Amino acid sequence: MDSLRGALAALVTGLAATLLILALAVIPFLGPVWVDFAQHRALAGEWTGFTPEQLATVTGEILADLVLGPPDFDVTLDGAPVLTENERGHMRDVRGVFAGFFLVAGIAAAGLAILFLAARGREARTRFWGRLERTGIVIVVVTLVGGVMGMLLFDQAFILFHEIFFPGGNYLFDPRTDRLVQLFPQQFWVDSTIGVGMVVIGLSILLALGSRRRRTRLVAG
Repeated sequence: MDSLRGALAALVTGLAATLLILALAVIPFLGPVWVDFAQHRALAGEWTGFTPEQLATVTGEILADLVLGPPDFDVTLDGAPVLTENERGHMRDVRGVFAGFFLVAGIAAAGLAILFLAARGREARTRFWGRLERTGIVIVVVTLVGGVMGMLLFDQAFILFHEIFFPGGNYLFDPRTDRLVQLFPQQFWVDSTIGVGMVVIGLSILLALGSRRRRTRLVAG
């Protein structure tokens, strides 16, 4: 019974820490600094034909609706709507996915805090930090392996992701005519995926090293 309880605690700790790290890793990539850089690399200005000022204005309004709301995504340029209703519907779905994800991540953070407080005594705290250390190592390995496979099969992984989270199918757009994929071309997502993966690895290494230090101090007494 104790072994089952320990395995369950390890699983919950690992999942909660993983979700929290993913959420923290995503946040910087929702800001205008990264988006502007990634759009420049992906030639979004050439795809859209927008000036840098127009591109910044349109993208800024879309990001504001995504992060802050309300999720209207009714940005206009010279009085004309930039996104079609289908594109706006997709962005509303995107916001729903983000909201759900960050809600779960918040619950995971609260769960970790509860597990920490429940781990009373040196032995329990040692096990807690040991679980987090192993979680950090596992995340690094899985991210590296998954990252290599994802880059080799990026198109398939991209489609699979959208089929899972957007089953309605309103994610298929034509880059020749649809502004949404012109504003955020494929290269934008490739760079962003790599960036998030690198941050995940960095945070996981910090988690593993920090947890090892805490565990070692407890063992040393």
